[in-house]
Amino acid sequence: MSDSCFSDNLTVISRRWPALTSVILQAADEQHRPQVQLAQGRDSTLLINGVQLTSRHDRQKEASELTAKLPADSRKITLYGTGLGDVQQLLLASAQLQQLNVCIMNEYVFALVLQLLDQRHWLDDDRVELQLAATQQDIELPFVVSPSELVLVSNTQREIANQLSAERDAEYVAAQVMRAAEPYMHRLTENKHYWQNDKAVQQLFNSVQPQQQVFVIASGPSLEQQCHYLYQRQQQRNAPLLIAVDTAVKALLEHNVVPDIVITMDHKIGPWHLPCAKLPPTTALVYFPLTHSQLLTDCTGPRYVAMSQSKLFDSVRAELGAASLFIHGSVLHPAVDLAVKMGATQLVLFGADFAFSANKTHAGWQDKMLGPGYASATDWVENVQGEKVPTLRNLLTYRLGLERFIRAHASVQFFNASNAGAVIAGTKPFNEPVPGNVVEQAEK
Repeated sequence: MSDSCFSDNLTVISRRWPALTSVILQAADEQHRPQVQLAQGRDSTLLINGVQLTSRHDRQKEASELTAKLPADSRKITLYGTGLGDVQQLLLASAQLQQLNVCIMNEYVFALVLQLLDQRHWLDDDRVELQLAATQQDIELPFVVSPSELVLVSNTQREIANQLSAERDAEYVAAQVMRAAEPYMHRLTENKHYWQNDKAVQQLFNSVQPQQQVFVIASGPSLEQQCHYLYQRQQQRNAPLLIAVDTAVKALLEHNVVPDIVITMDHKIGPWHLPCAKLPPTTALVYFPLTHSQLLTDCTGPRYVAMSQSKLFDSVRAELGAASLFIHGSVLHPAVDLAVKMGATQLVLFGADFAFSANKTHAGWQDKMLGPGYASATDWVENVQGEKVPTLRNLLTYRLGLERFIRAHASVQFFNASNAGAVIAGTKPFNEPVPGNVVEQAEK
C-alpha cells in the first residue's frame, strides 16, 4: 500500500471532483472493513469478502467481454463499478468516445484501489466524469457494469444496483414470458367472441372527474392493514375511484370493499385467484386477450379489453383495435397506466409493497399460494422507516418499471399509502391516517 499512490490519485480527484474527496477519505478510514486478500493467477486481483474484484487470469480479456455488447458508435458510456481501471482504459482507447461516466458502487473498494494502484490514466482524462452511483435517479444507457461490484455494492449505492440487476434481467424475463405464454395462445381464438363484442379499454379514458382521487390497489401484505380505511372511504360521498389488481380482490371482498374496476393481465390467473362471480354488476373488468375465459363468463359487470406492446398480441392487434396499457412485468403497471389515462391527477397506491412486509408475500393469501414463499426472498429493500424488508429480484424489476412510469408523468401526483413496503421513488407519503402508517401512529 502506497501513501504516495493514494495521494497522487486523490490530488486529481480533489481538483476535478472536490465533493468526492471527503467521501473517499472517510471510506479509507472505515473501521468495519471487509476481508481483503491478493488473488494471483496469470494476472492478479483483489479478493474482497470472498468475491474477486476482477479476473485473476486475464483482466484485459474480461474487460473486452464486459464491453462487447456496447453499440459500436457509442459516444457516451456509463460504467458502474470502478474495478481496477481496466474497463476504463479499454473504453478510453476509443477516439470516438466523448464522455465516460464512472459510477462508484462501493466507496471503500474504490478507496482501497486508489491506495494500491495508480488510476490517473483514466482519472485525469477530460472525457471522464466520476460520481457516486446513488446520485443517479435511473441507470443511464448504454452502460457497462462490473458483476463483482453488484455483489460488493455498499448499502448507500444499493438502489442503483437493484436497477442494474433488473435491467440486465429484462431481456431474459421477456423471453421467459413469451415461452410461458405459448401453451395459452389458443385463448386468442377461444376468447374471440368476447373481445369482438366487449368494449375497448379506451372507452374508459378521460372519465375521471376533476380532482377525484383514484386509489390503485395492489396485493402487497400491507393491504391487510389498509382495508378498513378503504371500506370507510368508500362509504363517503366523495369516495375515490378504486382500481384493484386481480389478486387483491380476495382480501378486499373479505373486508367488504368493492372495487370499481378490476384489472387482470396474467394468463395463469383463474377463477380461484379472481372470484369474478362474487363481484357485483357495478364492477368493471379490464382484461387482456389471453385471460382465462371463465373469468369473462363469470363477470356480470361491463368488460373492457386492453392490449400491450407484447409480441403475444401481434396476430390480433389490427383486428382488435384496443388501446395498449403499459406493462413492465406486473399487473400493477397497467392498473396505474389505466388510472392516468382515465384522467387521474392524484393517484394513491395501496399494497404496492414490492417486498414481503409483515412476513407475508400477499394480502389475504397463505404463504406459497401465489408463487414463491416468504422464505425464498433473495434480496432486500428499505422501507420508509429505514427497515430492511425481504424481497425478490423480480419485484425489484417491477418497482423499477413503476418508478420510470412515474418520472414520465410529472403532471400526476403519486402517493404511497404504505410505509411497510419498498420506497417508491417519485411518490409522496399519503397523509391521511391509514392504519399501520407512521402518520396514524403519530396522531395516536
